[in-house]
Amino acid sequence: MNRYGQWSWLAVSLVGHAWLAYATPRTDTAQLLLLWCGLFLLYGLLWIKQVEKDFLLFVGAAVLFRLLWLFAMPALSDDVYRFIWDGRLLSHGYNPFLHLPSDIIDKGWAQEIGLGQELFQKLNSPDYYTVYPPLLQGWFAVATVVGGSTYSAAIWLKVPLLLAEVGSLWLVYQLVKDSAGGELKARRSVLLYGLNPLVIAELTGNIHYEGLTIFFLLACFYFWKNQRLHLSALMLALAVGVKLLPLIFLPLLISRLRLREQIRYVVIVGIGVLLPFLPFLDWTIWYNMSDSLGLYFQRFEFNAGLYYLLRAVGTWLVGYNPIGTLGPVLSLISFTTILFLSFYRKLPFSLYERALLILTVYLLCATTVHPWYVVPLVALGALTRFRYPVVWSALLPFTYLAYGQVPFAESLWVVAVEYLVVGGWLVAEVSTLSE
Repeated sequence: MNRYGQWSWLAVSLVGHAWLAYATPRTDTAQLLLLWCGLFLLYGLLWIKQVEKDFLLFVGAAVLFRLLWLFAMPALSDDVYRFIWDGRLLSHGYNPFLHLPSDIIDKGWAQEIGLGQELFQKLNSPDYYTVYPPLLQGWFAVATVVGGSTYSAAIWLKVPLLLAEVGSLWLVYQLVKDSAGGELKARRSVLLYGLNPLVIAELTGNIHYEGLTIFFLLACFYFWKNQRLHLSALMLALAVGVKLLPLIFLPLLISRLRLREQIRYVVIVGIGVLLPFLPFLDWTIWYNMSDSLGLYFQRFEFNAGLYYLLRAVGTWLVGYNPIGTLGPVLSLISFTTILFLSFYRKLPFSLYERALLILTVYLLCATTVHPWYVVPLVALGALTRFRYPVVWSALLPFTYLAYGQVPFAESLWVVAVEYLVVGGWLVAEVSTLSE
């Protein structure tokens, strides 16, 4: 790509990101999908043109796109309002794990600390206890105090995500540069993750803290690679402290250690995860969080290919939606497969590839798969030979079709095509790379 082509690509991409960030509600299906398709076409064009030679220019573009999203109020997700709700509770001395929004909305003290009807009406789960761990709760409180208004607080909530994303780009480079392919492969991996439109929009744009999880998980692998197991365990604990999901990688990591090292690693992770809970000092929070998580896995449904297939069969057999049974069954299948991928040594996959497949299994068995759930898969995929996570990321924007209908309704045809394409691509890559 010549210099004119580079600057043209950058200018058009900037317009596309700005339009998506500042002038596209998720209910405007036609405009939303047009912009997503355009941005992914521009993203795909880079790999045809082999832009690794202009590495620094395009790394700068990756950071610039994230800065562009920094001042946009999230339009594709309403999670930010729960972050602000929890932050205002904690910053005024109330334990966010103990108060249901629907229970306190009519209380006078809630109005006094900024928890009014305007914010309440934007919450997507007012009848559920918060599920965000203490590390995030602390930042929610800081952001709401420093920011003040809802808009300013939202900007502050994005700051650690922006910094984490820059750190993740550096970590991807460090993790790949010493592998087969060397410098060129490392550059391609950084741009593969850094310029992915879904990654940019869902993390820095829509404030999903998978961005922090990715950074800490990559740091965990970085210290693991450099034989600094204590720091690796600490980074894994921090990743779990942001999102509980990275615990699924613990069996994989300890499977490669001696017994004494395994015990030490698990202890460090355990202490690192539990320590932030100490300031709250109320055992009720464990019940409330587990209750909300349990309801989440047993009641929420979105973009779940395997689950939808089993649900259809189950409904035909028993006459009602068997999510209460299917959720635990799929969790058991996921758990068993994760252990197999972690401990069975004869599989022809690297540590990063096993981690990628472990997360893939978890997502395929989940009853809810929002677009941002797949972003960590894109990060792990950048460390490996697999490219199906990129394919999945390009298909996920079509799930936003559900929000363009009133009432909310998914298109099962969209879900079917998504999972058939991703599943077929995954099988093809596994078959090819395992030969």
